[in-house]
Amino acid sequence: MSAQPDKQQVSTLEPVSESSAGTASRRSQAPTARLYRMTIGTHICPFGLKAKHLLESKGFVVEDHPLLSREQTDAFKTEHDVKTTPQVFIDNERIGGYDDLRKHFKLSTRPKNAVSYRPIIALFSMALLMALAVSSISVGSAFSERTVGLFVAISMCLLALQKLQDVESFSSMFLGYDLLARRWVPYSYLYPFLEGGAGVLMLAETLVWLAAPVALAIGGIGAASVFKAVYIDRRELKCACVGGSNNVPLGFVSLIENVGMVLMALWMLRSIL
Repeated sequence: MSAQPDKQQVSTLEPVSESSAGTASRRSQAPTARLYRMTIGTHICPFGLKAKHLLESKGFVVEDHPLLSREQTDAFKTEHDVKTTPQVFIDNERIGGYDDLRKHFKLSTRPKNAVSYRPIIALFSMALLMALAVSSISVGSAFSERTVGLFVAISMCLLALQKLQDVESFSSMFLGYDLLARRWVPYSYLYPFLEGGAGVLMLAETLVWLAAPVALAIGGIGAASVFKAVYIDRRELKCACVGGSNNVPLGFVSLIENVGMVLMALWMLRSIL
């Protein structure tokens, strides 16, 4: 005589079965995509990971196909006549790489070397937050008379840091419009050090007699150079203010940066006279 199943055991197993069936059903109803991405040794293609995450966030079940060797990757490229990986296929239609996948989902994509104010906005935003933090600690209030000075000084330090990462590239771009640098090339190499040094001294509120004239000089020359290049000569140039590797257009923001430096220098000179 066969043993009867225990009622407690049956009631415990039934929900698990239903849950598994529901999960399987949902997976069967979800759209699927095939992803081929390079995963060779310790190198995992970052765009492959981004593509996988994007597909999953859109509700796709991803059939992940890692390409585990250079030979396997080259064979895949040859078979599908593509030059790069990852490659995504949806409904047996090749969508393409990560950027193509973003376009497929109507998400924004940023072309390489696209003109953008994003680097300068990010830098000034961080400088403002740092100024508010330092002012809060030093004088007990985030919004104080010192906040503006801190903002300008920190901005100068951060801008100098961007230029100092590649002084050669900066100088090449700077020579495209700066009036003094065009007459004396070494100035294009000295500028990041002058800006950074003045910023540090202004931040520490020390040697103001040195920092203020330096900031006044480089800010004044910079403002005149930008105004002439943009508003008189009507030239379309990239700004060297955030270094030579960015594509920030020379214009109003660059002018404001230099004018702000001049005003800060004048304010500091007034305080010591």
